[in-house]
Amino acid sequence: MTNPMENTADGSIAPTATPTKMQAWYRATRPRVFVASFVPMGIAAMLAIEDGVFNPLFFVLSLLGVMFLQTTANLVNEYADFYRGADELKEAGQGMAIKKMGLTPKEVLWGAIFSTVAGSLIGLFLLSQSGPLLWAIGIGGVLVAITYTAGPFPLAYHGLGEAAAGIFMGPMIVLGAYYVMQPEISSERLLQIILVSFPVMFTTAAILHANNIRDLEADKSVNKRTLAVMFGRDGARIEYKLLLAACYLSQVIVVILGWMPVTTLVTLMTIPAARRLAHIFDTETATGPLHAAQGGTAKLHGQIGLLTVIGWLVWLVAKPLIG
Repeated sequence: MTNPMENTADGSIAPTATPTKMQAWYRATRPRVFVASFVPMGIAAMLAIEDGVFNPLFFVLSLLGVMFLQTTANLVNEYADFYRGADELKEAGQGMAIKKMGLTPKEVLWGAIFSTVAGSLIGLFLLSQSGPLLWAIGIGGVLVAITYTAGPFPLAYHGLGEAAAGIFMGPMIVLGAYYVMQPEISSERLLQIILVSFPVMFTTAAILHANNIRDLEADKSVNKRTLAVMFGRDGARIEYKLLLAACYLSQVIVVILGWMPVTTLVTLMTIPAARRLAHIFDTETATGPLHAAQGGTAKLHGQIGLLTVIGWLVWLVAKPLIG
């Protein structure tokens, strides 16, 4: 039996026969990138456990809500990029389910509406259990998910994609998830939570920037003014390295300030992997290697998040033993 999906030489997935609807929706919703939801939620869980306010039910509901809104962003991006012609010259990428997998624009649009409604309903319930700060975070998250590539001023088309994704898939998720479990939060603790989220913010932005470096020529052809297009390839390469360096530097700083345990610095063991990725972006222009490096950036983001959580758990277990 012929497998309707197979890996291409550049690491992307190409159809070899008519794909099923399930395979098409898998491609459109991009579950492999849910790591961008898991990492900030993991940080929020560690903060809540450390403060003794962790609520498993509210945590799981928050995670589902975030995943629904991330799905909204993915589907709106699929829909808007197709209509704007941004997929015309792309050779590889997470989406392109309309172009390559047979989903209709109408189906993708209804999928985005469903995920938005589902995420919003979860958000409304959590709002009823917490406080007004969640209004701002929730509404901001929905707006970013929709306007990332849609609307009269799509953020990704005006050099704001990395900043928007970094902020709302970093500090805002961490703060929102913590706030749901502990609405009584001091201004000092709020600031600490935001700053502790900076490493997540920078690596999330790096994932988006890696995507834009890969698609630089295709985006330029349709006047999608990402930072990679605006800075040019050399400038984009520098920005990529700065984002990764900022991740490690910000974590060292928050550890020095005492807001994150020293055991979380186990993440520094990923620096060689970060350097290898930077080297690929510095030396390659072909889509295949850049697509693999973009996936490697998402993997690095997940590794840093996982190691941070493991390091934090080790500290929480060891702390009572060492007094």
